[in-house]
Amino acid sequence: MTEQQQVADDGVMTRIGQAMMLLHGGDREEARNRFQQLWGQIGPDGDPLHRCTLAHYMADAQDDPDAELAWDLRALLAAQGLSEERPAEHDSAVALRALYPSLHLNLAADYVKLQRPDAARVHLDRARAASDALDDDGYGNGVRAAIERLEVRLRSR
Repeated sequence: MTEQQQVADDGVMTRIGQAMMLLHGGDREEARNRFQQLWGQIGPDGDPLHRCTLAHYMADAQDDPDAELAWDLRALLAAQGLSEERPAEHDSAVALRALYPSLHLNLAADYVKLQRPDAARVHLDRARAASDALDDDGYGNGVRAAIERLEVRLRSR
Protein backbone atom coordinates (compact mmCIF):
# COMPACT_ATOMS: atom_id res chain seq x y z
CA MET A 1 0.00 0.00 0.00
CA THR A 2 1.37 3.39 -0.96
CA GLU A 3 1.58 6.29 1.46
CA GLN A 4 -1.12 8.07 -0.53
CA GLN A 5 -3.47 5.06 -0.17
CA GLN A 6 -2.79 4.94 3.58
CA VAL A 7 -3.68 8.64 3.95
CA ALA A 8 -6.91 8.07 1.99
CA ASP A 9 -7.73 5.04 4.16
CA ASP A 10 -7.13 7.04 7.33
CA GLY A 11 -9.45 9.75 5.98
CA VAL A 12 -12.26 7.25 5.36
CA MET A 13 -11.95 5.74 8.83
CA THR A 14 -11.85 9.24 10.34
CA ARG A 15 -15.06 10.17 8.53
CA ILE A 16 -16.71 6.92 9.65
CA GLY A 17 -15.65 7.78 13.21
CA GLN A 18 -17.12 11.28 12.93
CA ALA A 19 -20.46 9.86 11.76
CA MET A 20 -20.33 7.32 14.61
CA MET A 21 -19.93 10.19 17.06
CA LEU A 22 -23.09 11.78 15.64
CA LEU A 23 -24.91 8.46 16.00
CA HIS A 24 -23.80 7.97 19.60
CA GLY A 25 -24.68 11.61 20.29
CA GLY A 26 -28.26 10.92 19.24
CA ASP A 27 -28.29 12.50 15.75
CA ARG A 28 -29.31 9.33 13.90
CA GLU A 29 -30.56 11.12 10.80
CA GLU A 30 -27.34 13.07 10.20
CA ALA A 31 -25.29 9.96 10.96
CA ARG A 32 -27.33 8.02 8.38
CA ASN A 33 -26.85 10.80 5.84
CA ARG A 34 -23.09 10.81 6.32
CA PHE A 35 -22.83 7.02 6.29
CA GLN A 36 -24.89 6.93 3.08
CA GLN A 37 -22.67 9.56 1.45
CA LEU A 38 -19.55 7.61 2.43
CA TRP A 39 -21.09 4.38 1.18
CA GLY A 40 -21.61 6.00 -2.20
CA GLN A 41 -18.00 7.18 -2.27
CA ILE A 42 -16.51 3.85 -1.20
CA GLY A 43 -18.62 1.92 -3.71
CA PRO A 44 -19.24 -1.81 -4.02
CA ASP A 45 -15.63 -2.49 -4.96
CA GLY A 46 -14.11 -0.33 -2.24
CA ASP A 47 -11.85 -1.53 0.53
CA PRO A 48 -13.65 -4.39 2.33
CA LEU A 49 -12.52 -3.11 5.74
CA HIS A 50 -14.12 0.27 5.03
CA ARG A 51 -17.30 -1.36 3.70
CA CYS A 52 -17.50 -3.71 6.69
CA THR A 53 -16.94 -0.95 9.25
CA LEU A 54 -19.33 1.44 7.57
CA ALA A 55 -22.12 -1.13 7.10
CA HIS A 56 -21.66 -2.34 10.69
CA TYR A 57 -22.35 1.15 12.02
CA MET A 58 -24.92 2.09 9.38
CA ALA A 59 -27.00 -0.84 10.66
CA ASP A 60 -27.04 0.75 14.11
CA ALA A 61 -28.40 3.98 12.62
CA GLN A 62 -31.48 2.31 11.12
CA ASP A 63 -34.98 2.64 12.53
CA ASP A 64 -36.44 -0.15 10.40
CA PRO A 65 -35.48 -3.71 11.47
CA ASP A 66 -35.40 -4.94 7.85
CA ALA A 67 -33.01 -2.14 6.88
CA GLU A 68 -30.86 -2.91 9.92
CA LEU A 69 -30.67 -6.56 8.87
CA ALA A 70 -29.73 -5.58 5.31
CA TRP A 71 -26.83 -3.42 6.54
CA ASP A 72 -25.64 -6.09 8.97
CA LEU A 73 -25.64 -8.62 6.12
CA ARG A 74 -23.58 -6.17 4.02
CA ALA A 75 -21.10 -5.88 6.89
CA LEU A 76 -20.72 -9.66 7.10
CA LEU A 77 -20.32 -9.95 3.34
CA ALA A 78 -17.63 -7.25 3.36
CA ALA A 79 -15.85 -9.01 6.24
CA GLN A 80 -15.80 -12.19 4.21
CA GLY A 81 -14.30 -10.21 1.32
CA LEU A 82 -11.71 -8.79 3.68
CA SER A 83 -10.63 -12.23 4.80
CA GLU A 84 -10.20 -13.27 1.17
CA GLU A 85 -8.36 -10.10 0.17
CA ARG A 86 -6.01 -9.63 3.13
CA PRO A 87 -5.16 -13.05 4.52
CA ALA A 88 -1.47 -12.27 4.89
CA GLU A 89 -1.84 -9.04 6.82
CA HIS A 90 -1.53 -10.09 10.46
CA ASP A 91 -3.13 -7.03 12.06
CA SER A 92 -6.11 -7.15 9.70
CA ALA A 93 -6.57 -10.88 10.26
CA VAL A 94 -6.56 -10.43 14.05
CA ALA A 95 -8.96 -7.49 13.85
CA LEU A 96 -11.26 -9.43 11.56
CA ARG A 97 -11.40 -12.47 13.86
CA ALA A 98 -12.35 -10.12 16.72
CA LEU A 99 -15.09 -8.54 14.60
CA TYR A 100 -16.92 -11.74 13.62
CA PRO A 101 -18.52 -12.32 17.05
CA SER A 102 -20.03 -8.84 16.96
CA LEU A 103 -21.19 -9.19 13.36
CA HIS A 104 -22.98 -12.46 14.12
CA LEU A 105 -24.36 -11.10 17.40
CA ASN A 106 -25.88 -8.15 15.56
CA LEU A 107 -27.43 -10.48 12.99
CA ALA A 108 -28.87 -12.64 15.78
CA ALA A 109 -30.38 -9.56 17.41
CA ASP A 110 -31.82 -8.46 14.05
CA TYR A 111 -33.50 -11.82 13.59
CA VAL A 112 -34.94 -11.64 17.12
CA LYS A 113 -36.49 -8.26 16.26
CA LEU A 114 -37.92 -9.78 13.10
CA GLN A 115 -39.34 -12.74 15.10
CA ARG A 116 -37.15 -15.28 13.33
CA PRO A 117 -35.76 -17.24 16.30
CA ASP A 118 -34.24 -20.09 14.26
CA ALA A 119 -32.12 -17.69 12.22
CA ALA A 120 -31.25 -15.82 15.43
CA ARG A 121 -29.98 -19.03 17.04
CA VAL A 122 -27.80 -19.84 14.01
CA HIS A 123 -26.02 -16.48 14.26
CA LEU A 124 -25.89 -16.58 18.04
CA ASP A 125 -24.12 -19.95 17.82
CA ARG A 126 -21.70 -18.47 15.26
CA ALA A 127 -21.07 -15.49 17.53
CA ARG A 128 -20.33 -17.78 20.46
CA ALA A 129 -18.04 -20.01 18.35
CA ALA A 130 -16.11 -16.97 17.12
CA SER A 131 -15.87 -15.37 20.57
CA ASP A 132 -12.68 -17.25 21.44
CA ALA A 133 -10.91 -14.68 19.24
CA LEU A 134 -11.93 -11.91 21.63
CA ASP A 135 -9.43 -10.48 24.08
CA ASP A 136 -10.11 -10.42 27.81
CA ASP A 137 -10.79 -6.69 27.79
CA GLY A 138 -13.75 -4.34 27.91
CA TYR A 139 -14.75 -4.94 24.30
CA GLY A 140 -14.37 -8.72 24.45
CA ASN A 141 -16.14 -9.00 27.78
CA GLY A 142 -18.93 -6.74 26.54
CA VAL A 143 -19.53 -8.85 23.43
CA ARG A 144 -19.48 -12.07 25.45
CA ALA A 145 -21.96 -10.59 27.94
CA ALA A 146 -24.23 -9.48 25.09
CA ILE A 147 -24.11 -13.00 23.64
CA GLU A 148 -25.21 -14.39 27.02
CA ARG A 149 -28.01 -11.83 27.39
CA LEU A 150 -29.37 -12.65 23.95
CA GLU A 151 -29.13 -16.38 24.72
CA VAL A 152 -31.23 -15.89 27.86
CA ARG A 153 -33.73 -13.83 25.87
CA LEU A 154 -34.03 -16.52 23.20
CA ARG A 155 -34.44 -19.29 25.79
CA SER A 156 -37.29 -17.41 27.46
CA ARG A 157 -39.32 -17.37 24.23
